[in-house]
Amino acid sequence: MAIKDLPAGLRPREKLLARGPAALADAELLALLLRTGVAGKGVLQLAQELLDTFGGVAGLLHASLDELKRVKGLGGTAKRAELAAVLEVTRRALAQQLREREVLSSPQQVRHYLQLHLAALPHEVFAVLFLDAQNKLLAMEELFRGTLTQTSVYPREVVLRALHHRAASVVLAHNHPSGTVQPSRSDEVLTRTLQAALALVDVRVLDHVIVAAGQGLSMAEQGLI
Repeated sequence: MAIKDLPAGLRPREKLLARGPAALADAELLALLLRTGVAGKGVLQLAQELLDTFGGVAGLLHASLDELKRVKGLGGTAKRAELAAVLEVTRRALAQQLREREVLSSPQQVRHYLQLHLAALPHEVFAVLFLDAQNKLLAMEELFRGTLTQTSVYPREVVLRALHHRAASVVLAHNHPSGTVQPSRSDEVLTRTLQAALALVDVRVLDHVIVAAGQGLSMAEQGLI
């Protein structure tokens, strides 16, 4: 059924204005962003199919522009641009919160932030969150790409970037495109190598977070740091 054929109280826009955004289902919120459907498919149906395809809101936010482009109804630039804008606003909102409060006070927020940045990438990326003495975010940098091992991540470069930002501590992070967040033996060795290198310049490694689509694991919480 098209939105215009729904009773006024069930139309997403009217429902949001009357009862607030929390009253809307995921598909209804997404339909407001998409605004229109495609031939033979109403916007609510298109929204639900997108959620089903990508595994819900979190999966959709992790989808790349190329993945969105392959979905019938999102081939045009406008809808993809709007969804990409929502993703970027979410990233920036999380980054602002991490800059304003102690990172360690919200490990779940850190994982969400890293998932939005790294989880959807088709290749492994090693990133570092640089923190000040109050454990607030100074910057995040993606430093290395490709298969991550002790020999492909250069401790010297991580140390130089930490000194550049005058960081007091760091959170290491990388993604597993395979979909599992279980740390490998090489992940553990790499973490210890970077801990030793950063300790020489008095920078602490607070955590090493591994993310995949819809998942995140803290090595500190697992007792591995």
